[in-house]
Amino acid sequence: MAKRRGVVALSLTAALACSVALVAQKKDDKKQSDAQKKEIQDIVRLVDGVTAGQPAPNDLGLAWVHEDFLKATGNKEYIPFTVTYDPSKTASPSVSLYWRVVARDAPGTASATVPTAGKNDKKDEKKDDKKAAPPRYPFEDLNTITVAPGQTGPTRISRAFTVGGGMYDVYVVLKEAASQQKNAPAPKVSMIKQTVTVPDFWSADLATSSVIIAQRIEPLNAPLSPNEQLERPYALGLMEIVPAFELKFSKKSELSTFMLIYNPKTDAMNKPDVQVEYNFYTKPSGAPEKFFNKTNPQALNASTLPPQFDMTLGHQLQTGQAVPLASFPDGDYRLEIKVTDKLANKSLTRDVNFTVTAG
Repeated sequence: MAKRRGVVALSLTAALACSVALVAQKKDDKKQSDAQKKEIQDIVRLVDGVTAGQPAPNDLGLAWVHEDFLKATGNKEYIPFTVTYDPSKTASPSVSLYWRVVARDAPGTASATVPTAGKNDKKDEKKDDKKAAPPRYPFEDLNTITVAPGQTGPTRISRAFTVGGGMYDVYVVLKEAASQQKNAPAPKVSMIKQTVTVPDFWSADLATSSVIIAQRIEPLNAPLSPNEQLERPYALGLMEIVPAFELKFSKKSELSTFMLIYNPKTDAMNKPDVQVEYNFYTKPSGAPEKFFNKTNPQALNASTLPPQFDMTLGHQLQTGQAVPLASFPDGDYRLEIKVTDKLANKSLTRDVNFTVTAG
């Protein structure tokens, strides 16, 4: 049986980040310089052009790495995502990062047209009867990334967006600022598109967030400010997850998992009765997988949860384990996490594939 170290705390109240309005949409923002406004316009025009069929440049080696799905508020989901770029390809001290989320069933959705003609001005009605408003998207944002001297790629950037369940195209742009010098070379720019299918966690069905594999989980003294949350999207309430995206581990390390459980049935005290099992299987090359070992099941119920735990107050049910890999022979593995809602008599499984090496 695998030894378990450091089961993650069982209750969490987290105000997951909400959408932040795009700076370009704030027409009354007097702090924007003309250069900043032009930068935003250039980026938006680039995305509009690519969506219309123009080729997408990638001067800075921008690449999509990973996304996770968690429940947010207001019938929406919270999606932190990570991209990488090569900072050695730019001499600029900073670059602009822009991301736009477009619903697949309604790309480039524009808001309703707005009447502008006067009630009695029939002559102008035909001309200005309706004026098209700028397109509105489920989410878009822009901020600046500082490029530290001597950095080499690939360097990770994590950001997030909030949308309802459904299928979306995510456009990410990384762009150098345009030089004010005469005859300066054109700024380097990268743009990528990633399609994501966002689950709907707001039904009554038992569900879970993504299984997040963590390098480490760190406590926070206080929730982050909105600006801090923007740049550190894996901070959830009073803890911050540093995710691991390369699922190849040495025998000296451990496999640390984190997952939130949604919509379990509750008893008269608003407490669930959930069991979580962690089963490991080996995946020999060219042969069927075999059971390897397991940890003791986790019981999440009135006996094990804190007395103040109450799902009607927004407390979230979480599970996680940190399993040392010293006893795992080199090879490929599948971790099967089985979640059973005993009150509803429902269960589901989540899988994590990973590799253990001697190094």
